[in-house]
Amino acid sequence: MIESFLYLVVFLLLAAGATLFGLLFTGADRILVARMQGRIGPPLLQPFYDLAKLREKEETVPAGAAGWLFRACPAVAAAAALSLCAFVPLFGFRVPGAFAWSGDIVFALYLLLIPGTAMVVGGFASASPYAAIGAQREMVTMASYELPLATAVLAFAWRLSHAGVPEPLAFASFAELPVWSLLGPLGAVGGLLLAAAVAAVVPGELGRIPFDSPEAETELAGGLLVEYGGASLGLFHVAMAVKTVAFAAMAVALFCPYDFGLWAPLAFFLKVGALLFVSVTLPRAAMARLRIRNVAAFYFTALGATALSGALLVVLDAFIAGGAA
Repeated sequence: MIESFLYLVVFLLLAAGATLFGLLFTGADRILVARMQGRIGPPLLQPFYDLAKLREKEETVPAGAAGWLFRACPAVAAAAALSLCAFVPLFGFRVPGAFAWSGDIVFALYLLLIPGTAMVVGGFASASPYAAIGAQREMVTMASYELPLATAVLAFAWRLSHAGVPEPLAFASFAELPVWSLLGPLGAVGGLLLAAAVAAVVPGELGRIPFDSPEAETELAGGLLVEYGGASLGLFHVAMAVKTVAFAAMAVALFCPYDFGLWAPLAFFLKVGALLFVSVTLPRAAMARLRIRNVAAFYFTALGATALSGALLVVLDAFIAGGAA
């Protein structure tokens, strides 16, 4: 009983920390992009001000909308995003006990799908043509980046399994035996291709420029979230803030699991911050929004081929190393 209570406390602390870090990154990202574009930008705490303002605003349900479904989707998105904090290593810590199990990476990948799916369902439930178009675009984007993401995860998990690791789809296995220590020169090239593919998936997973066509304020007035307001819209913002940190932490846990001992929290901030700066902030400052057909072509064709090539190099490297041994 006491252990369960302690696990709950750890989870709540990690969830609160992920929410805070995600909102702070959103504020820092806006400032950095503004400065790189010659603007001043909003204050660092603007995301917190926005949430406070949304909390005070009245919520409305559009005429013709599926009311109960429209209201439920923001809560589902936030709950799924916060649940990720129980499985993904955050700030150098993890929720111990039942949440550390052999297939936690697969479960985390499924949880990552839920916030986007909830946004799609909420968009269709709103009965808005703008939201329906945004929801369709979100489905295309999600289907497109799943190939390179799944390929990268499975390729590294296969390499651990080939090395005799009993639980290759557990975050703990990646932490105990970093895949890079198993790769030769050919595998290292493949690993870099896989890491680059996952880094390119980050802005699409988070709905950031240049892959933000589902919202596209200048075209769809906000797209699949156009009819949301008040606390419901605030829940979606919280879900995306937590998902930002959780997905970046997941990528770091897979491709750079070194925690540096007592410096683990600082290392976490540096690694996640560097990944988000390269994958989210720089593209937002330098690129314009892509058309949805270009998004699909980039993720499914170009990035899918990159990830598959990286996976093939990792497999060949393992067989070459086995033959040499």
